[in-house]
Amino acid sequence: MLFALLGALARAGAAGVSREALIAEVFRTRHGNETHRARLRVELGRLRALVAPHARIEATEQGFSLMPEDGREIVMIVPLSPSEDAQLLALMADGAAWSTSALAQALGRSQRSVQRVLGQLHAGQQVTAIGSARARRWLLPSMSGFATTLLLPAAQPIQ
Repeated sequence: MLFALLGALARAGAAGVSREALIAEVFRTRHGNETHRARLRVELGRLRALVAPHARIEATEQGFSLMPEDGREIVMIVPLSPSEDAQLLALMADGAAWSTSALAQALGRSQRSVQRVLGQLHAGQQVTAIGSARARRWLLPSMSGFATTLLLPAAQPIQ
C-alpha cells in the first residue's frame, strides 16, 4: 500500500494529486468513504516517516504533493510493462517452481486470474508446467542452451 501511495504521489510530482484519486488508486475503489479517508491519513503518516530524510509530503487544497528535499528532482523507476504478465514473469524469474496459489498470494490476485494468465503464457511457451492438478507447478523455461558451469572462471594453477 505504501508503494502504491508513493508511486501515485511521485507520478503527480509537485502539482499534487487529489484525495479522491489517491483513494481510488491505492484502495482500488471507485467511491471512497470516510473509512478510506481515515486509512489514507494513517498511511500518509507512515509514508511521511519513511521518506522524511529525502522528501516531504505536503497537503494541498485538493490533496497531497511530494516535495523532494534540497530541490532535487523526483525520479521514479517503473517496470517496462506493469501488466499482469510482466509481474508474473518477474516473480517467477527466481527459477523456483511455483504453485498457482503461491503466485496468486504473492501478486494479491485471485487464483483464477493467475490461472488465466499462466494459460496464456503457457500457450505462448513463455512458462512451462510440471505435474498435474494440485501438484502442478509453473516455472520459466531455461534460457541457456549450455551448462552454467561453463560460465565459471577457469581455475588458476597452484604454484
